[in-house]
Amino acid sequence: MYEKQLEAIGRLLEVMDTLREKCPWDREQTFESLRNNTIEETFELTDAITDGDMDGIREELGDLLLHIVFYSRMAAEQGRFDIGDVANALCDKLIYRHPHVYGTVEADTAGEVIHNWEELKLAEKRKKDRKARKGVLSGVPRSLPAMVKAFRIGQKAAATGFDWEKREDVWCKIQEETAELQREIGAMNHNRMEEELGDLLFAIVNMARLYGIDPENALERSNKKFIRRFEYIEKKADEKAEELTKMPLDEMESYWQEAKKQGL
Repeated sequence: MYEKQLEAIGRLLEVMDTLREKCPWDREQTFESLRNNTIEETFELTDAITDGDMDGIREELGDLLLHIVFYSRMAAEQGRFDIGDVANALCDKLIYRHPHVYGTVEADTAGEVIHNWEELKLAEKRKKDRKARKGVLSGVPRSLPAMVKAFRIGQKAAATGFDWEKREDVWCKIQEETAELQREIGAMNHNRMEEELGDLLFAIVNMARLYGIDPENALERSNKKFIRRFEYIEKKADEKAEELTKMPLDEMESYWQEAKKQGL
């Protein structure tokens, strides 16, 4: 069943070995030199997913797979681990974290699966952190974009029971943070304004988590919507041979509403 897939993976490993041995650029790469490229490839994959571009998704998955194979090859050269160790460790983790499939735990809904998953991850982390004396939130990568990081912080804190008893209660927190931000804006204290805006955004991200909304996806949808409608205004300005900067605001708003009615 998997013969063709295994053959393709084997071919990729052979190509990686050849490049590492014979290509000057590939020979010079290190974990540190590839790090930023890996981050860039990850964002390119997310762009393709957001656009629903299946050809793009396939290509970007290949680019990410290259990085996984590359890191594994470099680690093997150091005698640390190889791609087989990576795959086996992942399989062991997946089996351990799916006791409702491989064990006797019951989970009939996706929500129950996520709850069990977070509990198991938390138990794993406690074992590791007892030795390293690290906290629950130490596992959140420092390099994550702020919004994604806030979402993961909320998830991990909630897994310990530190969460609102009812998700509706989060709206009181949002109102509280909004009022505090308005007060600081009134005082024009820039440092405090930034702090309170951060608190409000953090509360909104947690609201999204509680209602099953991905805030990153939601904001990106709004970004794309704004771009489409603004480009419509630019198009209208071009048709009238009018400088966009000289177009009256009410006319721009009129075109914005036109774009909105057209579903842009």
